[in-house]
Amino acid sequence: MSGTSGLAHVNGTRLYFEVAGSGPAVVLLHGFSLDTRMWEDQFDVYSREFRVVRYDQRGFGKSDVPTDEAYSGVEDLRSLLDYLAIETSHVIGLSLGGGLAIDFALTQPAMVDSLIVAGSNFSGYRWVHDGHILADVYAAGASEGIDAARARWLAWAIFEPGLRNPGVGPRLRQMVDEYSGWDWVNDDPEESAEPHAGERLEEISARTLVIVGELDRPDFHEIANTLTDRIPDATKVLIPDVGHMSNMEAPEHFNRTVLEFLRPIA
Repeated sequence: MSGTSGLAHVNGTRLYFEVAGSGPAVVLLHGFSLDTRMWEDQFDVYSREFRVVRYDQRGFGKSDVPTDEAYSGVEDLRSLLDYLAIETSHVIGLSLGGGLAIDFALTQPAMVDSLIVAGSNFSGYRWVHDGHILADVYAAGASEGIDAARARWLAWAIFEPGLRNPGVGPRLRQMVDEYSGWDWVNDDPEESAEPHAGERLEEISARTLVIVGELDRPDFHEIANTLTDRIPDATKVLIPDVGHMSNMEAPEHFNRTVLEFLRPIA
């Protein structure tokens, strides 16, 4: 990896970040239990045309875990960009990172040049199909500990396509195995954006790309359809034969889709 890395001391915590390339800024936001490494197939590729930032959100990777103090993931992102002297950026997020990207686009619209989400959630979404699985993961953490929660998390069908891919499975499993599991055994004091994104999607002004893997779970397809229908300038792309981790499972298709979207507006 070329570029720089470090720990940004912001908002009473330390956020690990990596930066490479020059030009318009692109920020990569990882999914739950994952970290900057999930963007290995994007980071160097995008840095040939953009200034790319990837970082570990609070509680993940090399960043500090939360304390008892309330915090905001949106404010962490804003403060990191300020720390790096980035005024505006194209924001790309997968899953949990997609939800953060959406909240950021709603609360800091002047800082978002475009919005790209893949296999995204959004704050205020009520799980229709797999909510019981998420509840079971946290229940296992509370009653049996982190290892039990981790096992149930990896057994969730969203990971099945990625885990059976020989080029993805070991990398994906390593990240989840090395995740501290803090969220599974602690009450996270993160403050949610209010009102929830689900009440405000029509307010997103940034040009938006919604990506979903063909084999992803029904909830994520419903979310993708909702985002596409309700965000005024949104386009949906379905990537065939991949599941939740579309950027890792089909990096060439994912990168081509993203770069074709970004180039005309960068």
